[in-house]
Amino acid sequence: MDKLISWLEGSFGPKMNKVVENPWILTIKNSVMQALPLIFLGSIFSLLTIPENYLSWWPNFWTPYGWTFGIVSLIVAFLIPYNLLMHKGHKRAAINGGIAGTILFLISLNPQFVADEASMVESGEAAWTRISAIGGFGAGGMFLAIIAGLVAAAVLNRFADFSFFKPTSVIPDFVKDWFNSMLPIGLVTVLGWILTDPKFLNLNLYQLVVAAFMPLQNVVNMPAGFILAMFLFCFLYSMGISTWVLTPVFTPVLLANAAANTALAQAGEATVQNLALFTDATIYSGYLWIGGIGCTLSLVLMMAFTAKSNQLKTLGRACLVPAIFNINEPCVFGVVAWNPIMMVPMWISGIVLPALVFFFTKVIPLGAIPDMLFNMWYCPYPIATMITCGTAGSLLLVLIIFAVSWLIWTPFFRTYDKELADREAKEAEEDDDEDWSF
Repeated sequence: MDKLISWLEGSFGPKMNKVVENPWILTIKNSVMQALPLIFLGSIFSLLTIPENYLSWWPNFWTPYGWTFGIVSLIVAFLIPYNLLMHKGHKRAAINGGIAGTILFLISLNPQFVADEASMVESGEAAWTRISAIGGFGAGGMFLAIIAGLVAAAVLNRFADFSFFKPTSVIPDFVKDWFNSMLPIGLVTVLGWILTDPKFLNLNLYQLVVAAFMPLQNVVNMPAGFILAMFLFCFLYSMGISTWVLTPVFTPVLLANAAANTALAQAGEATVQNLALFTDATIYSGYLWIGGIGCTLSLVLMMAFTAKSNQLKTLGRACLVPAIFNINEPCVFGVVAWNPIMMVPMWISGIVLPALVFFFTKVIPLGAIPDMLFNMWYCPYPIATMITCGTAGSLLLVLIIFAVSWLIWTPFFRTYDKELADREAKEAEEDDDEDWSF
């Protein structure tokens, strides 16, 4: 165990932190975070659609849902090149980068746009009524938006210092900016045109990207893949590595699964078999991460009310309110991260708890699988469970998950607590001896 911790701390951890700090990875993370208000709004509008099933006069909140969550990929395509160029210090080119990313994303999506519109006409709809009806604008196009944004960012970054004019030119700066921006934006536009136009390569980039990442989407919805993904979150977090490093890989899948589940629910076709388990609603609101990643609310309660050491008791009480709202950074960085005793139960939680959730939702459907977009991870359990799942069995399952997490954390907590209590007692004795010395 000591050798493992030494390797993680000395080799693996620093390398992963370098990945997290990479400007391109950092840009993707920040861009997705900036798009979160749209996802939060989509979650609210999704909730507001529920009364429509019971009240004939209730307005159709699926429309604002489509204009928020339904265009999240479009926004990300703008934000990635904008943020990358700002990060690189090319502030004058940042807006142009965002424009180029949007253009490339829309060009790349155009073949799918035409196909979707034709399909709707064939099915009897004269025209699409909301932009989210074209699937790629929403969560389904997230991977394509990231790729388009990165390509545009690379081109604009390469030409950020290019100018048709000499530094001594008397032409006004804003005129120079007009002409200088034409080349990189033009290159990005021509690239998208060549890739998608029927007279050239005639590629449906949306379908190609979806096909490329479909294996990942399929894997994380399988038992082993679901458990492995959850373990990876816990494993990285136990080393103080932000799980946002996984954003480029997992966030598009999480959002795409949520959108697919919502569509199935709207169509009345949702079943245990076809609903995806790998969604934010399942992981952060329905059952799994009670108190935050690693299911740490049980640990915080132990620290606050049963700890013998002053250190853990004080920290536990300070962490209690944040933990209720699923914020566990104070707990993780104060107790778990790089602590060999406490890292192990977090790893175990990342394996055992996802396995239980999968078993009691997919194999034995004790709890319901959320079929709505719900990204409000700060909503306390079990309130969030009732909102997303809404069954008595779901409440029972979240209680089972909490009880098992308590059992997992208990022996390791007691060991660490005793170690700290003994250390505090020894330090107190030494202080008493010093007080009596002459």
